[in-house]
Amino acid sequence: MSLASLLILNGPNLNLLGTREPEKYGTQTLADVEALAAETAARFGWTVECRQSNHEGQLIDWIHEARGKHAGIVLNPGAYSHTSVAIRDALSAVELPVVEVHLTNIHAREEFRHHSYISGVAVAVLCGTGVQGYAYAVDRLARLGGATEQRVTG
Repeated sequence: MSLASLLILNGPNLNLLGTREPEKYGTQTLADVEALAAETAARFGWTVECRQSNHEGQLIDWIHEARGKHAGIVLNPGAYSHTSVAIRDALSAVELPVVEVHLTNIHAREEFRHHSYISGVAVAVLCGTGVQGYAYAVDRLARLGGATEQRVTG
C-alpha cells in the first residue's frame, strides 16, 4: 500500500448512531466515529474519507471507487454482514485490505448475526469494542501500509 488514505464505509442504520438503541450502540454519533477515525489516521500522517449509505449498491460502488484511491477500507457493513455476498465479492475484486468493524459483539447476539460474509475477506474483524473499534481498524491498516505513528509535540 503506497497511498496514505483510507476509506471508512458505514452501512445501513449507522446514520442513526447516538439515538438508535443507545443501550446497545452507545451515545456517540456517526460524526464522532468519523472524527475518531480521522484523528487516528492523522497520527500516522494519513487521511480518511468517510461515507455512509443504507443502500447496498451504493456501498458496492464506493468499494469499486476505492481501488487506486485508497490504501484500504474500514467497513461496518451493519446487517449486510449477514446477507451480502455482493459486498463480499466487491471487496474481493478490488484487492484492498479491509477491516470489518461492528460496535457490538455479533457473536453474543441473535444467532443469525453470528455469520458474516465479510469476515472471510477481511484482514481483521473487530466486534464488541464500540466506536473504539474504528480507531483500532485505522491503526491496523496504517501499520499494514508501512506507516509508523508520528509523535506530536507542542
